[in-house]
Amino acid sequence: MKLIIATIKPFKLEEVREALTTVGVRGMMVSEIKGFGSQSGHTEIYRGAEYAVNFVPKVKLEIVVQDGMADQVVTTIAETAKTEKIGDGKIFVLDVESALRVRTGETNDDAL
Repeated sequence: MKLIIATIKPFKLEEVREALTTVGVRGMMVSEIKGFGSQSGHTEIYRGAEYAVNFVPKVKLEIVVQDGMADQVVTTIAETAKTEKIGDGKIFVLDVESALRVRTGETNDDAL
């Protein structure tokens, strides 16, 4: 099993969710986060004063899939979340040793 962690722009969330559902993803965890990378933040003007915004709002997706689905899920996220502007996000893929569905006791692939 693979854990896919993706950071994307918040306005792309629904579009990415729909695309992932189409390729067979049955669930995901979503968190609102803040961070910075190449963007290094930006400045905004509020009531006539300029403020430095050092952390940019993002959405973090965490998805666990069977090994065979990982490449397709990564490709789907990358294609759907892409705006070709700085700050489109990152995708990380990690190995998952085990999984357990609390309600039924199912483990590993059955728990997905």
